[in-house]
Amino acid sequence: MNKFKKSFSILSLGFSICIFAQTSAVSSIPQFYEQPGLLAKEISPEKSLLTPKENIEVNINRMFTDPVLRTANWGFVVYDPKSNKVITSYNEEAPLIPASTTKLLTTETAYSYFGGNFRWNTQLEYSGIIDENGVLDGNLYIIGSGDPSFGAARVGSTTTSGLVSQFITAIRDKGIKKVNGEIIVETAVFKENKKDLPANIVWLDHNNYYLPVGTTKDIDPRNERFIVKQNNPFNNEKRYFYMSPYNNKMVYADKFEGMGLTTKLAEPPMAVANSLKATMQKSGFPVVGKVTSRFMDQTPEPREILSNYKSPTLSEIVHYVNQHSDNALSESLLKCLGFYVAGDQLAESGKKVVLSHLEDKSFDVENLSYADGSGYSRSNLVTPMAQVKFLSKLMKESYYKDYFESLPIAGQTGTLKRMFLSNSNGQIFAKTGTLNRVKTLAGYIKTRTGKTLVFSLLINNYNGSVSQVKNRMEQLLDPTLDL
Repeated sequence: MNKFKKSFSILSLGFSICIFAQTSAVSSIPQFYEQPGLLAKEISPEKSLLTPKENIEVNINRMFTDPVLRTANWGFVVYDPKSNKVITSYNEEAPLIPASTTKLLTTETAYSYFGGNFRWNTQLEYSGIIDENGVLDGNLYIIGSGDPSFGAARVGSTTTSGLVSQFITAIRDKGIKKVNGEIIVETAVFKENKKDLPANIVWLDHNNYYLPVGTTKDIDPRNERFIVKQNNPFNNEKRYFYMSPYNNKMVYADKFEGMGLTTKLAEPPMAVANSLKATMQKSGFPVVGKVTSRFMDQTPEPREILSNYKSPTLSEIVHYVNQHSDNALSESLLKCLGFYVAGDQLAESGKKVVLSHLEDKSFDVENLSYADGSGYSRSNLVTPMAQVKFLSKLMKESYYKDYFESLPIAGQTGTLKRMFLSNSNGQIFAKTGTLNRVKTLAGYIKTRTGKTLVFSLLINNYNGSVSQVKNRMEQLLDPTLDL
């Protein structure tokens, strides 16, 4: 089908050029087929009477001989969500690696289940009795709910010191001057201690793995001794890297056992609990017991709430994820979906929730491989056609406006800030994706004629630099503004 479409478009274009040559003194148009290095924007308007669609097809055909894309496997489609028709396409049914455009599926599913105003709560509670001297004969409890931004010091979330300050104020207001018990963190929502490496996980540099953030049951911030300088995060030894939510720096583990990787991944509630105890000691109202964690309390004793910290809204978190392509937050959202919808806070449970949601939306799951929630695995596969139909149906959802505003804007915000600085500036709204020899874009186009079109452009196994493939993407998409 693609070969037929390509041949047909070339024949049609050749026919239109022949007619044009007979009625005009201008004879330079056919020459750009013989000049594959010539950019579409270098052809002045007075030298071209091609329609926007024809210009796009010229660019598509030029890509076949372009040294950057000649050996690439890529697909492209521009779709009209009003008529539900393809405007122009190439290889649109090919399963391709989507990279971080995978986050579109994860974050939209979270919107569908939680709603943009959803917030996670983290409560400070106490049990026991407070005597007349302010001595609490009982325990303090930190109860989390799976807040993906907790302790991350981004998305507008409160820092660890800010949370400790909020809790200290609540303890003082209650008149507590000493705690004879412990500070207990309940970790039922975060119960994974081992992280299996996904298939075909991305190698960053020098054979090092990237891991999304995770949690453990027994964590001491002192275990995070492997801190990597931000200006030089890699070295020649094989290690497994991840972003710590505790100190917001890249850390690593160098031990890989069997089929799983055991790492001391910082659990923000435990970090807060340790900081809370240390601050209370310094402030003159000590905690006698230890900081401990447990999975859950099957028979909890009566408690009262001292303080309740609310996370940023889901809308704010998704905005940050899509603007910055944040892997850790996206994977955390996937696990939250598993916990709140399936009752099991595991990545596999979250993946099942997303796939079930996509099936309900008639997504092409037959050609979909959804290996993780963020797109860092090369085992992820999706077709350009499935992406545009998904984005088209999203336009009918009540949360479409908020979701649309979370996407980077060409030449202006997020991961698109340095692309489309001229012709398409401010008119393309899309999620980006980048892996080694993979560059992808999927989102919306606001045309000069007032239309909103949907597109997907997935390029795998290209040659050359990232900047070169970005340049080709801009060439291909620029004419779509006039559709």
